[in-house]
Amino acid sequence: MWIDTHCHLDAPEFGADHALALSLRGRAAALGVGLCVIPAVERSNFDTVRELAHRLGDAYALGIHPLCVPQAQESDLQALDTALAEHRDDPRLVAVGEIGLDFFVPALCTPAMRERQAFFYRAQLRLARQHGLPVIVHVRRSADMLLKHLRELPTGGGIAHAFNGSDQQAQAFLGLGFKLGFGGACTFEPARQLRRLAAELPLASLVLETDAPDIPPHWLYATAAERAAGQAQGVNSPAELPRIGEVVAELRGRPVDALMKATTENALAALPRLTALVQAP
Repeated sequence: MWIDTHCHLDAPEFGADHALALSLRGRAAALGVGLCVIPAVERSNFDTVRELAHRLGDAYALGIHPLCVPQAQESDLQALDTALAEHRDDPRLVAVGEIGLDFFVPALCTPAMRERQAFFYRAQLRLARQHGLPVIVHVRRSADMLLKHLRELPTGGGIAHAFNGSDQQAQAFLGLGFKLGFGGACTFEPARQLRRLAAELPLASLVLETDAPDIPPHWLYATAAERAAGQAQGVNSPAELPRIGEVVAELRGRPVDALMKATTENALAALPRLTALVQAP
């Protein structure tokens, strides 16, 4: 089976009633995607991702995304603590996430906002430690600072989502017990550095993800000019994961089945609570 370690099936793109998410999740299952991890991004969708994971037979994570930090309140951290405690026995709760730092969006790069992001990130690392859960971290032009905080507040591991850093940063995450998430971005031939990492990093370090509906693979992506000409952007979903896996397998020169087995084992190592879901009838 394949495991999509990061997909936002509760996103508005999938409809308010999640009907499209259910349809696409069924298609993914038919293609061998056995489990998906649905991370929360803010307090308002904690219940939504939990209920959707139970409805789909998938897993979920709870956290406050750095893009949501400007609107977040410190009371949201208390709500997260309460939710993690309330659902500690829920086998589908597998991580604290999506959390992290984003130094790509200009509005998040002011000194005040960098400090605010760091406050929420560190608070959530402490909650992960307190509740004994791994973390799913958002890394966008922020790897060195993410790593600094992780060294000070180690969580025992997790996943560096949509990794696109240097060899040195990759080794630093691996040294802290993390796996590195690869998805649609590595299907683009111009992404030479990312494709080289996907090809050359130790196989034990890789997990696969779609980040659906974001980061579509090249076969779904329509350029601005194409969209202006009337071409629709394809809808990214967990159903694209096997094809993404084929690209990574080709980059590595390995059989697809071997990559599927390895990345599934890696996902279980990064998010140990997934193991019970894989073994469930």
